[in-house]
Amino acid sequence: MIFQTSTKLVKIANRVCKQNLVATIVATAATLTVCSGAMATTDQTPQKNIVGATEISSIQTKSNRPSSRTQVLRFDVAEDATRFVFDDAPLLSNGFPAYGNSFVTQGYIYPAGTLNGSNGVNADGSPEFPALVQGRWVCRGWIISEEGAVASSGEFVITQQLYNFGQELGNNTIVSDGWEIADVGVPVARAITGGTGRYSNAGGEAVQKFLGFNTSEGVNLTFELAVEQ
Repeated sequence: MIFQTSTKLVKIANRVCKQNLVATIVATAATLTVCSGAMATTDQTPQKNIVGATEISSIQTKSNRPSSRTQVLRFDVAEDATRFVFDDAPLLSNGFPAYGNSFVTQGYIYPAGTLNGSNGVNADGSPEFPALVQGRWVCRGWIISEEGAVASSGEFVITQQLYNFGQELGNNTIVSDGWEIADVGVPVARAITGGTGRYSNAGGEAVQKFLGFNTSEGVNLTFELAVEQ
């Protein structure tokens, strides 16, 4: 009886030991798994965020674009009609140039406010106010009115004008291109296309008004030029 009891106790003890051993092995394996996972997580090399260099645009904005310098010039012009010469054809029945006829003419540059509708040039073509003359005006172009040179309203000619300031030819000049109209006192804009001397980089806009005809039968004009350089 005692032997049988002892045998049973031994078997029970062995069973308990085996169960404890299995539990220990399972727990150890679980611990190793957790530790390995932690180590694997810890050993992972962190990824680097690679950011490309930002390109700086060189496009100019309104704030950094070089500003232009604008100069406003005002003056009057009196045409010397004795220097008005046009082509042999086409002509109107009265002998005046018709649509498409080309011409060239010249005149005197005066300070703004000097001219009215009829003064500035004597009948022989000489300047009426020689002491006030500031330069020479040269104009060439084409008649574009269907009425020819006798038009009294609307578009009249399309021209290139040269304003030569001072006595020396070409030292300081401005050139403009555009329409001329036959209406008295009505402004018309022209493009400033260049120049020489102090105006060698000239651009901008010229505004012209027709004042009337002087004694030589040439036109009197007044100008305001917004010269950008």
